[in-house]
Amino acid sequence: MSEHRALVLDETRKYHLEVQGDRGFVPGVTEIWPSGAVLDADDRAALVEAALDMSIAAGRRCRMFESRFARLLGRRKAHLTNSGSSANLLALTALTSHVLGDRRLKPGDEVITVAAGFPTTVNPIVQNGLIPVFVDVEMGIYNTTAERVARAIGPKTRAIMIAHALGNPFEVAEIAELAREHGLFFVEDNCDAVGSTYDGRLTGTFGDLSTVSFYPAHHLTMGEGGIVLTSDLKVARVVESLRDWGRDCWCEPGKNNTCFKRFEYQMGKLPKGYDHKYIFSHVGYNLKATDLQAALGLTQLDKLDGFIEARRRNWRRLREGLDGVPHLLLPEATPRSEPSWFGFVITVDPRAPFSRAALVDFLESRKIGTRRLFAGNLTRQPAYVDRPHRVVGDLTNSDLITEQTFWIGVYPGLTDEMIDYVVSSVKEFVGRNR
Repeated sequence: MSEHRALVLDETRKYHLEVQGDRGFVPGVTEIWPSGAVLDADDRAALVEAALDMSIAAGRRCRMFESRFARLLGRRKAHLTNSGSSANLLALTALTSHVLGDRRLKPGDEVITVAAGFPTTVNPIVQNGLIPVFVDVEMGIYNTTAERVARAIGPKTRAIMIAHALGNPFEVAEIAELAREHGLFFVEDNCDAVGSTYDGRLTGTFGDLSTVSFYPAHHLTMGEGGIVLTSDLKVARVVESLRDWGRDCWCEPGKNNTCFKRFEYQMGKLPKGYDHKYIFSHVGYNLKATDLQAALGLTQLDKLDGFIEARRRNWRRLREGLDGVPHLLLPEATPRSEPSWFGFVITVDPRAPFSRAALVDFLESRKIGTRRLFAGNLTRQPAYVDRPHRVVGDLTNSDLITEQTFWIGVYPGLTDEMIDYVVSSVKEFVGRNR
């Protein structure tokens, strides 16, 4: 490392300590965010070092992150993307590829999903001309069940795509087995659940494909970013093609002729010898990440175990502190799971002498940030009201979530003092409004 480079990085770390000094917690004044990135001097230095290298596109840091993350989850291939939503789009779109022959998903095929969730788990279904089949969830765990999914399987069902709700695993082993029994594709949206386990096995390892988000709210961050993981090499190649403009070539940026026959291909109606770097086998996108993002991701990855433990610790402190408070349904882990929690969900009993809105307003007035359980019942959202879909069973609990549910933070940036203030604030409000 050059003297100037070392000096810049050393000064960057000093600058970080200068601007990120401990400001202390002032109840009712300091914001208690429901989510957020926890960034240290190493993270800032990593970004600056990538900038010094002028690593402004996808490069060696992206490949390094892909390799490390694939090993973490025990998958053969990982492809970094510009967001978790893009990862979901790529994962499902890959299953429509001609490469899969008669197994590929076609317009009009049905994909089972959950009504109470985040839109970008469902959007790829709609965007590919497929039909979402919505099922309800269980209150308390906020996930659907294998039984509900089994009832939803019909003659047109070809795939299942479900997210683990706020880090709490759904019955993923049973649903993966259902998919195998019925010959269905299974896409596991693991964006909120990195580090969660079910039957002792990491989530994100059960599906044909799985996805993760690296948005600042998530378990580790690149600012923006996501990843698609699979152990199916044929599907992985399709994901890469779709991510990289739809091109057939697999050369890394700045490299040529990895296959040693760049000018020997004949594909489609092109003349023989057309440059393979400009042959396109899919109608794709450009959804790549950059080395600047990956540089941050690599330093964040080193801290992942600590982040996960902090989330679990904060969740337990909230759960123990609020235990027994009347009129509130508190969250539970899915049996046989150990969640890596994304948030702490609270549902106000509809018979309570106060409303969810009143409790949320009180918390927000004390600078305690809250969020809804994403879109609530998606079938009630304006974007989906007139879209073709099917509902199996009723969506009673999804409707209850829409009306009565919110969540508060457990992310690693919260201190015990903050958590205790949240607990005391909830108790104070409920005590005043019995």
